[in-house]
Amino acid sequence: MPESPELRLAVLGSPISHSKSPKLHAAAYRALGLDWGYEAIELDAAQLGDFVAGLDASWRGLSLTMPHKHVVLSLLDDRDPLVDLVGAANTLLLADGARRGFNTDVEGIVRAFADHEVTALDTVEILGAGATAQSALAAAAQLGARAARVVVRDLARAESLIPLAERLGIELTRERFGDPRGSLSPDAVISTLPGGTSIVREFPAELRGSAVLFDVAYDPWPSALAASWQQASGRVVSGLEMLVHQAVAQVRIFVSGSADVALSREDEVRDAMRSVVGLGT
Repeated sequence: MPESPELRLAVLGSPISHSKSPKLHAAAYRALGLDWGYEAIELDAAQLGDFVAGLDASWRGLSLTMPHKHVVLSLLDDRDPLVDLVGAANTLLLADGARRGFNTDVEGIVRAFADHEVTALDTVEILGAGATAQSALAAAAQLGARAARVVVRDLARAESLIPLAERLGIELTRERFGDPRGSLSPDAVISTLPGGTSIVREFPAELRGSAVLFDVAYDPWPSALAASWQQASGRVVSGLEMLVHQAVAQVRIFVSGSADVALSREDEVRDAMRSVVGLGT
């Protein structure tokens, strides 16, 4: 009978069967020589509190995806400052009897942009208004954005982004899908819509050729939006690239307790993670 792993981790979400996090984290812990287990667990928002309360000392932490990035906030004993700024956490560290929350999505977006030589932005358009859109707005601010437009089906869905934009010093406008396009011409379009979403907003070929598209979706790939960008010879950043970078930051947290402490052989770890999801090193 195989021995139990030294420590346990998991990604929680609903739906979760598509998640590539188990492959990413398994590759990282192999590269680091750690016998840690990492699994995907289907869990809805109403179940999160009881699940976390039932974790024993064998658990080191959790990765959180939809719908848990907001729900987890009430369960935390301590929060990284970025969690308070953004209002969403995608990482839960269990250490010394405390639950500590972190947000690695912002770093994942910034680093994925940098891989495509995008290190500064002035204006952005964000499709969707959930937890990932909050992180996208914060990432845009880190890259220097002064203005953003968020496009949603229901304007009320974007209300949570208004105080965040104020804290970040970003001028925010809101539009509905199908409304006449405002005057803002973005340097980047960031889609936080689920994978498989059809094109809900048409972009002129000139914009697709000049603005970079960051599509957080990665299954199926290319998304309908990414395919339209490629047809216009535009630059496209895949959500897989964000996924790898945010996962590296999560591994840092689970290993050292801090996202700022580099892993031993971090380049090797990142290359192993990129390889298992089909990205070049």
